[in-house]
Amino acid sequence: MQPRILIADDDASQRRFLATLLKSMGNAPEEARGGEAALARLGDPDQPAVSVLLLDLNMPDLDGMTVLRRLRDAGNPLPVLVLTSDGSISRAVEAMRAGANDFIVKPVGPERLEASLRNALALSTLSNEVRRLSRKDENRLSFDELIAEAESTRAAIDMARRAARSDIPVLIEGESGTGKEVFARAIHGSGERAGGPFVAVNCGALPAQLIESILFGHEKGAFTGATSRRPGKFQDADGGTLFLDEVGELPADAQVKLLRALQTGEVDPVGASAPVRVDIRLISATNRDLTRMISDAFFREDLYYRLGVFPLRLPPLRERREDIPALARMFLGRFAAMEGIAIDRFADAALDAVCRAPWPGNVRQMENTIRRAIVLAEGATIEVRDLRGLGPQDAPAPVAAEPAPDPLLTEDGHIRTLGAIEPEAIGRALEIYGGRMSETARRLGIGRSTLYRKIEELQIRSDAG
Repeated sequence: MQPRILIADDDASQRRFLATLLKSMGNAPEEARGGEAALARLGDPDQPAVSVLLLDLNMPDLDGMTVLRRLRDAGNPLPVLVLTSDGSISRAVEAMRAGANDFIVKPVGPERLEASLRNALALSTLSNEVRRLSRKDENRLSFDELIAEAESTRAAIDMARRAARSDIPVLIEGESGTGKEVFARAIHGSGERAGGPFVAVNCGALPAQLIESILFGHEKGAFTGATSRRPGKFQDADGGTLFLDEVGELPADAQVKLLRALQTGEVDPVGASAPVRVDIRLISATNRDLTRMISDAFFREDLYYRLGVFPLRLPPLRERREDIPALARMFLGRFAAMEGIAIDRFADAALDAVCRAPWPGNVRQMENTIRRAIVLAEGATIEVRDLRGLGPQDAPAPVAAEPAPDPLLTEDGHIRTLGAIEPEAIGRALEIYGGRMSETARRLGIGRSTLYRKIEELQIRSDAG
């Protein structure tokens, strides 16, 4: 998605000249015949957002100074570049005091315009990121802040908007890295609970022996180490939304207790004499096929129907390629501002490589790749050489090497003991499955409690991934 630049000038020939310049710089120009038309365009919620306003000061219907004051009075932080044939210092000072970001004297030179526009776009990106983070902190993230150029993304957002109108339980399904938590936050921020607590829980990272305490809370002295009363995640989310990420990782006993809490609207803190009533909106997410897990007796069917009243599937990035250019530019602006690096564009070949990449890790992989490219880049432009991890084409050419030693044999060719092999096998499994205990235990063919016991006995680090 190209930066959208609004040109407000009563001179048609000047608008055409500026529009031609802006197009040659890779922007999407729009034209407004005067100040009133510019304010009407900027206030239209059905139109795409404008990144920068090029504003002529001398217009007959509504002059540039008045437009500036109205924008600032309305709290609109849109960067504004003022254009005028009057190059006096007093006029420039007046415009800057009124809220202009820069002052350019006509006739406009291409280099001067490009430099000023680059600074304004960087400011626009930074302002948008600050607003996004503020809304996220206030639990008011909305769907309008999501990129949706692809039809599949727009369809998912349309379904999510409908879900946001009520407290219906939502189950978001999709591959890892597709943005399930972002959608969950947008559903919360677009509903009646916006501004209330949004509590996210990664179910795959909960220690088996502490799941009940973390979710439902505990009383002081309920177990060894419970030195004080602690409300659980359900109580933390009271009046807001509880987001259970990777809900398919919950063990069977936790599934039973979760089902009861959802059925009754009450939780039983460990060691408490009476249940506690909670008022939450539940959103769950998974990257696994829960119906297959039900068939394999790894997930309760009754809990599945309780969680998945409103199922919502997020498409992987390979099914929403129209979103890739806009996502790439958004991440470029965000991370360049975070890192304090003056990079504001992709080379054509680099953006083409980003658009063609398979992205098995979806949006999260793209985000990490672009952040790394910003650090690696040597100039103001991201080149193809700066992009690492796009796919098999980036792998170094194989070189001849000695065959790897057999991990089951000692140096003198004898079989290693089981005691020596077992911790390595468990550690490697934890690394492969990202520290997800349920998945690791299932792949190793042992129970989750057995896995925890062996990790403790063998002193294996369980924070892989």
